Amino acid sequence: MDFILESREMDDYLLSDKYIDFYNISIQRKADELFASMTDEKERIKRAYEYVRDETRHPMDINGKIMTRCASEVLEQGVGLCLSKSLLLAALLRYDGIPVGLCYQRLMLGYAPNARYLIHGLNAVFLSAEKRWIRLDARGNKQNINAQFSVDEEKIAYPARAENGDVDFPTIYARLPPLVKDALESLENPLEYSFDTCEL
Repeated sequence: MDFILESREMDDYLLSDKYIDFYNISIQRKADELFASMTDEKERIKRAYEYVRDETRHPMDINGKIMTRCASEVLEQGVGLCLSKSLLLAALLRYDGIPVGLCYQRLMLGYAPNARYLIHGLNAVFLSAEKRWIRLDARGNKQNINAQFSVDEEKIAYPARAENGDVDFPTIYARLPPLVKDALESLENPLEYSFDTCEL
């Protein structure tokens, strides 16, 4: 995929804000714990990715009703939609000085004309030694989903199927786009997450 950067300033992919809140001491402590004695960048990325993927649960996998809206809430509660889990991965790695962006897919649920949609959240991580971005999907694995850390062949939860109406959005966002921000702020029950239509 040919990525489009929302910002030309790499520093924008290192910022902390209300959602990627690595100014929170719990995020900093977890990052320090995960990366203790690790010097290799790819190994640190892999460690953080696998922690978020495996140690925080997706509410739809556990029938969970806790809604988390920022990185520190995902860390505290141990649960989050893909949109929220991507914030935690971004926070851990940005705190460590590794540029991370947010990227999205539109996934079609059901069939036209009554189909509904999900916006699926992933991360794009910049590999400094290779000067390129890779996408990682920390949604969490289960039967028929097997996302993995890979710097060569992309291994994400939901390869987009254009024939089904799925879309891979090419933009790597430095901050939450308005549609995703509104969804996180307004949704009370993560099990009710879907859209009648959605375009970023």
